[in-house]
Amino acid sequence: MRQFRLPTTFMRGGTSKALVFHARDLPADRSLWPDIFRSAIGGNDPYGRQLDGMGGGISSLSKVCVIAPSAREDADIDYSFFQVSPTSDSVDDSSNCGNMSSAMGPFAVDEGLVPVSGDEARVRIYNTNTQKIIISRFKLDDGMAAVDGEFPLPGVAGFGSAVSLDFLRPGGARTGKILPTGNVRDVLTLEDGSTIEASMVDAANPCVFVRAADVGAEGNESPLAMDNDLGLLAKLEAVRRAASVAMGITANLAEAAKVPSAPKVAFVAPPMDSQRLNGVAMPADDVDLLARMISVGAPHRAIPLTGALCTACAGKIKGTLVHEVTRPGAEVRVGQASGTTVVDADVTQQADGSWHAETASVFRTQRRLMDGFVYVSAAKNPGLVALPTAQAAE
Repeated sequence: MRQFRLPTTFMRGGTSKALVFHARDLPADRSLWPDIFRSAIGGNDPYGRQLDGMGGGISSLSKVCVIAPSAREDADIDYSFFQVSPTSDSVDDSSNCGNMSSAMGPFAVDEGLVPVSGDEARVRIYNTNTQKIIISRFKLDDGMAAVDGEFPLPGVAGFGSAVSLDFLRPGGARTGKILPTGNVRDVLTLEDGSTIEASMVDAANPCVFVRAADVGAEGNESPLAMDNDLGLLAKLEAVRRAASVAMGITANLAEAAKVPSAPKVAFVAPPMDSQRLNGVAMPADDVDLLARMISVGAPHRAIPLTGALCTACAGKIKGTLVHEVTRPGAEVRVGQASGTTVVDADVTQQADGSWHAETASVFRTQRRLMDGFVYVSAAKNPGLVALPTAQAAE
């Protein structure tokens, strides 16, 4: 016996790709899941290329989603997300992936988990990582989730059928508060003793924002250039770790180093001319701010969707560093390396001075890429022997 094989679907959701499993096809003992996911995706690769798994060498291509019918009255399916690190043992389930959220409703419909009729589907998704509800709406094509359409998604070639996502009450997804420290700005003390002003916001996912100038950046940098700026990456990681402790996500800097996905760290700047990764110019008039975000230690080629949602919410909160650089408007057009991500964020200040995010909405596209089996190591996953859906591959 050399390997086990498990039923799975490989999907693109937004600017990410993931293996999608039915919970029924995985062991009931969730402690066995991380080894399965590492083997399937190819985690902990010292070369960072994930050639021995389905991952693509960067965080946005190293993901796993697990779907099950929901027992909740306000949801149709439960969706659990797992971020597999390309270069370490980390399999992190502390946060959601907004991009892959766009594929979960279509997956549920196509798998027969949610009955549909007519020309459009509405799927209520309960994200177990953040304990938040996401409403997914998309067109149907002969009873299946539509794929072809005319919606362009920056970072993805061609066009697709739009998926509308409404993240309900996204504030406090990880920490319980949209402003985890209670402040719109704080001064963080980094491990080397230096200080930096930052805004820490938790909406859809916790993020820490700093001014581009304060980390020696312009704001319109290419992720490819950032990859080679080790000083900038080290500074941003130091900011992320300090914010993790300040936001109450981890107890100390050593623990923060072991949780690379939360909070996400970004630097922001006012609108200025920049260039997309595809070489096309992006005029300042096309964006309301510029943002460059780090995801699991690497510059993101687009922007994590939950990071874009948090950026937009932060841009609506007076006094934050994001609000400082954001052009006012009903929507927030986040200028990122692959183009513009438009977010409709409904954020208001309450009578007591606190802030509340009712919804954050965005459009994505998705596509099912492959159905079949993924192979995982038998030596590292002996618990699969008793699982009916895990077939031994001789």
